[in-house]
Amino acid sequence: MKEVPEIEHAIMDDGIILIKLWYSITKENQQKRFKERMSNPLKHWKLSPVDQKAQEMWDKVTYYKEEMFSRSHTSYAPWIIVDSNDKKRARLESIRYVLSRIDYAGKENAKINLHHDPEVVERYHRRSHDEH
Repeated sequence: MKEVPEIEHAIMDDGIILIKLWYSITKENQQKRFKERMSNPLKHWKLSPVDQKAQEMWDKVTYYKEEMFSRSHTSYAPWIIVDSNDKKRARLESIRYVLSRIDYAGKENAKINLHHDPEVVERYHRRSHDEH
């Protein structure tokens, strides 16, 4: 983990745009999605044995996720946390965020709002493990 910021910096020095998004969901919503996948034949293929194990190990996984954030979040390559309890909104706000961070022809004439909702997309801040 100590090398991650150095590697990311080197990647960016080579001209690569690095955007780190973490799609965050509550344990309850994740469990609800798993139940929907189990009962819906069109979504059943999405299930894996890892899914239930992840639910069982939620607290441990959360601990290591927070460790990863705190060790690899930097000013030049920040972690961006996306509240993904509402999938559609999370996707749209992620697209807005990415488009706002990249220069492209015609950006200044965009007819859509490129300002992401800070209630959905925010920079990682060292905070309580209970929040996400």
